Amino acid sequence: MDIKTAAALHRLRLASIPEAISFPALLIFGTGFRLAFDYDSLVMPLGLIHGLLFITYVVLLLDVWNRTKWPVKRVAFFFVLAILPFGGLFGDRILKREEEAGVIAARARKEGVVNV
Repeated sequence: MDIKTAAALHRLRLASIPEAISFPALLIFGTGFRLAFDYDSLVMPLGLIHGLLFITYVVLLLDVWNRTKWPVKRVAFFFVLAILPFGGLFGDRILKREEEAGVIAARARKEGVVNV
């Protein structure tokens, strides 16, 4: 894994956690306060924040797809995780393992342990 691919994976990881938290926050605080207390003031700012984070996540996912040449099923899986509440946290764990495996493989190649 080259440095640009590793950086793209890391950026996707960084975007997945806030995106995963923003959707439940929108549902709980925005919609919940609107329905329970007839208080609409949280829906628009939380919706805007979530929308920007979601778009950022999708753009970064497309960048990772371009760099890693993942199959469409894998990209669709990470997209579905972005739609599910807290799904991005699960995706972050998967990406973290993949990122660590890439670092370990790069170190092994550098030290001459693996000839890949």
